[in-house]
Amino acid sequence: MTAAVTQEEGVERLSSILRCAKQLLVFTGAGISTASGIPDYRGPKGVWNTRRPVFYQDFMSSRAARIEYWSQKAEDRDAFRLARPNAVHAAIVALEEAGRVELVVTQNVDGLHRVAGTSEEVLVEIHGTNGLVECQTCGTRVDPSGPFRSFDETGEPPVCACGGFLKPATISFGQELRRTDLTRAFEGAGRADAAIALGSTLLVTPAADIPLEAARSGCCYVILNRGPTEHDTSPFVTLRIDGDVGAVFPQAVDEALG
Repeated sequence: MTAAVTQEEGVERLSSILRCAKQLLVFTGAGISTASGIPDYRGPKGVWNTRRPVFYQDFMSSRAARIEYWSQKAEDRDAFRLARPNAVHAAIVALEEAGRVELVVTQNVDGLHRVAGTSEEVLVEIHGTNGLVECQTCGTRVDPSGPFRSFDETGEPPVCACGGFLKPATISFGQELRRTDLTRAFEGAGRADAAIALGSTLLVTPAADIPLEAARSGCCYVILNRGPTEHDTSPFVTLRIDGDVGAVFPQAVDEALG
């Protein structure tokens, strides 16, 4: 088990690691987007404490569940549309522009990495995105505005031209992750020379196994999160920083690239 260090010490040690990294795996969770106004899943205002999640199997089998799901997504839509990237997203882009990033794997569905400028070539949105709506039958993806407008006007869950159910292109509870995204993520982890997990409790698998896979391959593994994570007792953790990701990470990146 690696003892957690303070924010001040964390900046210094993290900047040293980032300075040496050439193929960095960045793994991000909900904690990096709270500064952009998006509640995390497990915090005081998170979905686990404020509403019952709709499971994918229920969505596919029940009209009432589809209405509940679309109602939840409609309630959250303004928060996602109005959110803007923060200093953490910008720092990750700076690392990519400096040629230091192998892959950015995010658990977040807010699309803020993409808006900030993280390129398609290095980005894996492992739990999908709210930026598109997807047919669950034919796989067609469309802009969300039309389906949300339809739901708002009729109260009926929207359907595709093929008759399939439409839903935001996120991975719902009980839904399998996309195999192509998992493959890209684990292959990137195998190539990484350093891995850092930012703002994640690392509870949700198989996503949380991705940075651990990089660590098992022999590279250093840094965890930066306020509060405990599932990997805190892992022998593969090189540096554990318990603190505000928005205060530590951008400063460490600035010092590493300065």
